[in-house]
Order: sequence, then C-alpha cells, then structure tokens
Amino acid sequence: MSHRYFIELSYRGTKYHGWQIQENAHSVQAELNSSLATLLKEDISTLGAGRTDTGVHAKYFVAHFDSIRDDLSSNASFLYHLNQILPLDISIKSIRSVEPAAHARFDATSRTYHYFICRDKDPFWRELAWMFYGSLDIDLMQQASKYLFNYTDFTSFSKVGSDNKTSDCKIYSANWAEKDNLLIFSVTADRFLRNMVRAIVGTMVDVGRKKITAERFSEIIAAKDRALASSSAPAEGLYLTGIEYPKGIYRI
Repeated sequence: MSHRYFIELSYRGTKYHGWQIQENAHSVQAELNSSLATLLKEDISTLGAGRTDTGVHAKYFVAHFDSIRDDLSSNASFLYHLNQILPLDISIKSIRSVEPAAHARFDATSRTYHYFICRDKDPFWRELAWMFYGSLDIDLMQQASKYLFNYTDFTSFSKVGSDNKTSDCKIYSANWAEKDNLLIFSVTADRFLRNMVRAIVGTMVDVGRKKITAERFSEIIAAKDRALASSSAPAEGLYLTGIEYPKGIYRI
C-alpha cells in the first residue's frame, strides 16, 4: 500500500532549467526525485504544483509523491537527512501526509508570485532581481496593475505556442510596493499561464518608463495578442511565494 505526501520546499532557480524534468537539462524535480529515491530505496516520481521557467525561484513550492513508507509525515530525522543530500540551493521545509487523491497541482486554489526590481547596483541582489537603472513611475505602474482585474483572458501575456486548454485566469490581487532600493510586484490568481507574470511585468515597466500609457496596457490585454505586449522581464526577478489548498487536504 502506498501513502501520499505533500512536500513543501524552496529553491534558488539560478542553476536550474526550471522545476520540471527535461531531457539534457538540470531541473529541481530531477534532484528531488533522485534524493528521495536514494533515501527511501524505491522509485519516486514527484509531481509539482506547476512549473517554473529557467532561472525562476521559489520561496514556496509544493509537490506530491507516493511511498510505501507510512512514517514520513513530520519525520524530523528523515527531513534532516533529505536536506543533507540535496544541493544547497534546494531546501525542504516539511513533508505532510495527505488524502490518497490529493493533487499538488489540481487541488491548488491560488498561487502568488512576487517580482523584484532592483534600482541600484547591489551585489547582494545579483541574479536575484532585475537590475533596472532607468527611471520608473511606480504610480503609473500601480494604475496599470488595476486593469488586470477587468479581464480573465490573458492570451496577450502567454508564451507563444503554449498548450493551454484555456487562457482564462482570475486575478485576486495585484499591486506594486517600494522597499529601500526595490520595486516589488505581487500578484495572486487561481492559475497562471506560462511566462504570464514576466510578460505582465515587462509590459508594466514600459508603462513606468512612459513608453506606453496605462490605458494602452488595458488595450493590450483586451487584444489577446502576445505580439502587442512588451518583452518578458528577466527570469531572475521572479519568485513563486505562495500556494493555497482547501482546508482538510492534510491528514496530519
């Protein structure tokens, strides 16, 4: 009999081609599968809450896996040894028992991303934020972000050629904030399309640069045409920071 677990982790995406296993590419999923299999001495295949692009980070990520072991939930010793054999840029926060049908991807009710723009040369944010030295009007960017609530189809911000069954997403919150030398965009939705947040940020930065107006930003969304949006913001500034699940999904 197998038992299902949710594993909560964080990772720095700089050295990885995203979460998902790919041929001839270094992925977080491959590292996690290998480490779990080594400790458990059984074939392990994790399934993540989504996929992050090359270079994107996750302060909070969830995957599920099945094991014949029934003692992994809140097992401090196992958690310690798993973290010891994983690379330093991947950290496991917890392993929790869930219902047999629980699914890390399909049961998620919302996801939250943060995007960081650093406006000064700062070695401590190198590879962890978009180093942008030009002038940006955050008030205009904030104005543009409010237009996101008026739409559900975000084809204009979807990676061309993606195999999405639908481009509909429900935005729950979106706003910009300033902290020291950082501009931080946070956005929560029920789901996101591939490359969606980076395309949104890249286009809003053009609003902040006054290359386009906030009203034009709205028109770009309405057009459902990726060619009208701006280039995507660099991957290193993007972080998955939260995933919500229904109450009662965890057994312990």
